[in-house]
Amino acid sequence: MKKFAFVVLFAMGFAVNAQTNTELLKHYEAFYKEMRLQADIDGMINALTHLNVLSPSKARKDTLAYIYAESNKHMQALNTIGVEKNEADSDMAVQVKAISLKAISQPKRALEQFEILNKRNPNAYLAYELADLKIQTGDNEGANTNIEYGIANATDEMKHAFYERQQPYQASLKAAFYHLKALTTFNQDKANIDDAIALIDQALQIDPNFNLAGLSKQALVARKAQPSTEEVKE
Repeated sequence: MKKFAFVVLFAMGFAVNAQTNTELLKHYEAFYKEMRLQADIDGMINALTHLNVLSPSKARKDTLAYIYAESNKHMQALNTIGVEKNEADSDMAVQVKAISLKAISQPKRALEQFEILNKRNPNAYLAYELADLKIQTGDNEGANTNIEYGIANATDEMKHAFYERQQPYQASLKAAFYHLKALTTFNQDKANIDDAIALIDQALQIDPNFNLAGLSKQALVARKAQPSTEEVKE
C-alpha cells in the first residue's frame, strides 16, 4: 500500500512539474513576442535564454546568437552557438559566426564561415568580405579571384559601409573592389605603386567621396615620394 501511495505521489509530482514547464514555456513565448513588439533587445535575450533552458532548440539558439551579434555582443553570440565550421549549420548560424569572428579579429576562422555562405548564395557582397579577409591572411591571389567577380557583379546601386571616420559612411561597392585591387597589386609587388595609384583613381572616379580610398592614395603617393635606399646612401 505504501509503495502504491509513493507511485501515485510521484506521478502527481511529475504531472505538476510538466504542467509548470508548459505554463512557463507559454509565459516566455508570450514575453518574447511582447519584447519583439517593443524592440527591447535585453528582454528578447532574457526570454530566449529562458526558453532554451526550458526547451532547448537549435533554432532558438541561432536566433539568440543572431540578436547578440546584432547588438555587437560577439563573444556572447559565439559562446551561444560555438565557432566550429559546420556545413550543416543554418544560414543564420553561419552568418553569425562569420560576422562575429571577423569582429573579434579572427580572420582565418571568419573566412571559413564566409566561404560556406558564398557556396550557398554567391554574390558581390560576400565576394568583398572574402577578398578583404584573404588580403588580411596574405592570400592576395585568392583575393584577386573574388575581386574580379565583385567588379563584374557589383551594380551601381550597391554600397558598402566603412568605419574609419568617426561617422560611418557608405561608398560604392564597385569602387571598394578597385580599392582592394590596388592593395593586392601593391602587396604582390611593392614596385607597383603607380599601378596601385591608378586603380585607386578608378575607385575615386566611381565614388569621389570614398574617404578610405583617398587616404590610401595619400599613403602611396607619400611612399613614392620617399627617396630609395640607394639614393639615401648616395
